[in-house]
Amino acid sequence: MTEAPTPTDSVAAVFREEYGRAVSVVLRTTHDLGLAEEAVQEAFAAAFQRWPAEGLPEQPGAWIITTARRRAVDRFRRDAARGEKEAQAALLRTEAEPEPEVFGDDRLKLLFACCHPALAMPARVALALRVLGGLTTAQIAAAFLVPEATMGQRISRAKAKIRDAGIPYRVPSAGELPERLAGVLSTIYLIYNEGYSAELGAPTARTGLRSEALRLARTTSRLLPEEPEPAGLLALLLLSESRREARSGADGVLVPLGEQDRGRWDTALIAEGLAIVRRCLQLGRLGPYQLQAAIQAVHSTAPSTEATDWRRIVRLYDLLLDVSSGPIVRLNRAVAVAEFEGPDAALELVDGLELGGYHVFHAVRADLLRRLGRVHEAADEYTEAARLAPSAGERLLLDARRRALGQV
Repeated sequence: MTEAPTPTDSVAAVFREEYGRAVSVVLRTTHDLGLAEEAVQEAFAAAFQRWPAEGLPEQPGAWIITTARRRAVDRFRRDAARGEKEAQAALLRTEAEPEPEVFGDDRLKLLFACCHPALAMPARVALALRVLGGLTTAQIAAAFLVPEATMGQRISRAKAKIRDAGIPYRVPSAGELPERLAGVLSTIYLIYNEGYSAELGAPTARTGLRSEALRLARTTSRLLPEEPEPAGLLALLLLSESRREARSGADGVLVPLGEQDRGRWDTALIAEGLAIVRRCLQLGRLGPYQLQAAIQAVHSTAPSTEATDWRRIVRLYDLLLDVSSGPIVRLNRAVAVAEFEGPDAALELVDGLELGGYHVFHAVRADLLRRLGRVHEAADEYTEAARLAPSAGERLLLDARRRALGQV
């Protein structure tokens, strides 16, 4: 029986839904990212103290924003270099200096503001994930496949660079958007992936992020209609989202793509995604998100795993490697090679990758070893994959696969 949410759970839910928007609004007032974050965090600390006893206000998000702005003004007043008039002027700056209408979306404004070209790309994305969604350092580190301490240092260095170099946090002009686009798209993609993990029961994952990522992808695509990569990302997310209902069983166990009931796939989302992919391919300016969407389109149009055009998928991965040659792309290509050329050829490719801390690497290797009859090695790989897996649904699947080998 599902337990009723506690008052603390309700505050946490507001945090998940409103943190990014609140930081964005307060940032418009303060023009200081660190101060905006601190003010919003203080507002939520006050909410955790008051709301369980007093109940949630009628408009929790508005309460957080109002409280955070007041905390920001209090901070101005405590600063010896600032006077009360300046603090009041800062509070009214939003009304005095309206923002460009090019965005029309608080979270997207904040996302583009975080992706400043003076920062290295990984730092842009990490900072945007931290500020936009309030993700923990551990969650962001898992997305980047790096230790938590490493990610903490990366975020701290990015904030220090912003502070020391006097980099302003402001909404970029229309002409500045393309140079920030790669970081924005990467952040949206990682937000979706975090929401995907939540659907599989990851204890530290965030719910509601999938829909937020889709909304941001749609808005970005409308904002930059001449750029094909935002459309490619939107298509990729739509085609992935189309399989959501088939992705896990009633018992919460992850159902791999090849075993999913394709009758449960959302045909409307598939049709929308396929139409976008076709438009992108006609433009002839292929990028990584468009190619990933094209790969998903092949899966989405195949009536079964056996009928999938694996040769075409391998060719698309070859094109993807020309623009994005990371080890995860090579791992995914090896999975397609296994279907096209056999597990021996795929295992040779997988064994050349340095992805020892990535659970999918061990899961893929386990499946290949199983298909080759090397059951003891496969059992060890399933065990390691389950140990590293971030979600309960994945761990349940991997444990079941190991048990099916007859290995305790």
